[in-house]
Amino acid sequence: MVDEDATESWHEARLIPTSGISGADEQERRATSALLAVMSIVKEFGLTLLKPLGAPAGNFETYIEVPFDTGDRKIYPDGLIRVSRGKATWTALVEVKTGKNELAAEQLEAYLDLAREHRFDALLTISNEIPPMFGVHPTKVDGRKLRKVDLHHRSWSYVLSTAVMQAEHKGISDPEQAWILRELIRYLEHPRSGAMEFSDMGQHWVTLRNAVRTQTLRATDPSVPDVVARFDALIRFACLRLGRQLGTEIVPGLSRKERADPQIRTQDLTRSLTEAGQLTGAVKIPATVGSVHLTADLRASQITAHISIDAPRTGRQATRVNWLVRQLKNAPGDTRIEALVANSRGPGAAELLSVVRDDPSVLVIDPKKEIRSFRIAYSAPMGTKVARGRGSFIDSVLDLLDTFYADVVQHLKSWSAPPPRLREAESEPEPALSSTALSSQDGAVAER
Repeated sequence: MVDEDATESWHEARLIPTSGISGADEQERRATSALLAVMSIVKEFGLTLLKPLGAPAGNFETYIEVPFDTGDRKIYPDGLIRVSRGKATWTALVEVKTGKNELAAEQLEAYLDLAREHRFDALLTISNEIPPMFGVHPTKVDGRKLRKVDLHHRSWSYVLSTAVMQAEHKGISDPEQAWILRELIRYLEHPRSGAMEFSDMGQHWVTLRNAVRTQTLRATDPSVPDVVARFDALIRFACLRLGRQLGTEIVPGLSRKERADPQIRTQDLTRSLTEAGQLTGAVKIPATVGSVHLTADLRASQITAHISIDAPRTGRQATRVNWLVRQLKNAPGDTRIEALVANSRGPGAAELLSVVRDDPSVLVIDPKKEIRSFRIAYSAPMGTKVARGRGSFIDSVLDLLDTFYADVVQHLKSWSAPPPRLREAESEPEPALSSTALSSQDGAVAER
């Protein structure tokens, strides 16, 4: 059980938003107070958030609006976290933004200087900004400020997803702490908390969409970098959102080069957008047959989700098609199936699932060519509105991902060869009893 002081501190911090909120500063103060109070009480939640940043598994101390003297003035970071275990101590300043407020480089650099002066380990920022790639900070700061202090960022969507997974899937050992964590979730989900989900595609979305349709978009257009970054942020948000529902960590599907150098991903996405009018991304879900690929075709106003699966290595070609069809009994009939054959670089035979169900042979162009894999795709109309809501681009992407996972992905299983079977030994007839065989009765007649 948590002690009375900790419980009381949570009740003081638990300021469920009401119409009495007075300005962004008060909203940020309440959000900071609620989050830090829960982190100090529910150790499992606090450790899940901070361990990847370098904090040890120890005792939590959290404070809000700690004053620091910096020459001729005082500055008040939104929070301070100290985690100690034995002689090891990890300390971080915290800067929080809510609503549409964005982090400011000048303010962050001042806090980095303060952290370095006091030999703190890190500066943690929390806002509704979702960086295009995990580990990349949404605000550019002077690199020299980071020589002795780490700079970390977590979006409110990430914090909420972590809280939900901890409460509903991983579990909290103490019932009272579990209740407190659920109260934090209720707080963050409230529309007046300021902890917003990914809400719009930015001010350049309409301009860029129109330029793509008229095929006048250029890589140098100022709208391109903003929309490219926001699309990657949308993919990360989609991962957090679906992971919250499934209770597992879902991450964007990136190549090794893209993970090592985020600029490569930006360049590839910019090229795809300007040359083909497409925004593409991938979602990597644990224990599935592969990554789910998402393609937003701005010229065709269509969004497509697809996944690839290896075909069985034995059996006739039609049998391999039937193996897949049996797994797609919940998929809609307008799902598109493509069969890719060995030693072929071009597209394979493709048909709608409704047709393949009636006649699997439509995917077998040449019985002598071995089907090696299938590509399963489902398309939906693309929303055009910039902000969340009915008819929005964001919701059309999220809805398609949810539908595709529910109807297709979660039912797919990889093929595995059956184990080799032992050959049954042929039974031999038992030999007839020989008259010369030894018996306990041998010699009985002779003794008479």
